[in-house]
Amino acid sequence: METMDILKIVLPALLVLLTAYLLIDKLLRSEEKRRNFELKKDKVNTLTPIRLRAYERLILVLERTTPSTLIINVAKPHMTNLELHTELLTNIRQEFSHNLSQQIYVSDEIWNYIRGAQESLLRLVNSCAAQCNPANSATELAENIIQVYGNSEQTPTEQAINRLKDEVRIYLA
Repeated sequence: METMDILKIVLPALLVLLTAYLLIDKLLRSEEKRRNFELKKDKVNTLTPIRLRAYERLILVLERTTPSTLIINVAKPHMTNLELHTELLTNIRQEFSHNLSQQIYVSDEIWNYIRGAQESLLRLVNSCAAQCNPANSATELAENIIQVYGNSEQTPTEQAINRLKDEVRIYLA
């Protein structure tokens, strides 16, 4: 009978202890999920403006390095083809190098499009410069670049801009 009395006391105590353990465990897990959610929310609230600024900067770089804009900003009266060629290459490289850090905020796919746009522009300038006499007026090179660029159906720059816009739309959705 003594064991029966002990069982009458111990079994309910074990049931209460097990129930309390399960409830506390569930409560702690729920609290941990809530904390993780809050941390993620804070991270998103902090990173979203930074990422959007990165997208904006990259769009600006792509727009500033379109040949028509670039030539207007770089060309000076009495420049030769060689001088314009050198200035264009320097300007393109500087525009992209000043924004290298933005790649951490965009996908690898987008960054590859941006790098492709830069490489394409450098090739365009070099190939057009190879067709011009270095000592002639820079207008020859400028016209050649704009003509070749204008004949392109969809340039790598336009592709990169479109991909950037698509990624922003997906990110904000």
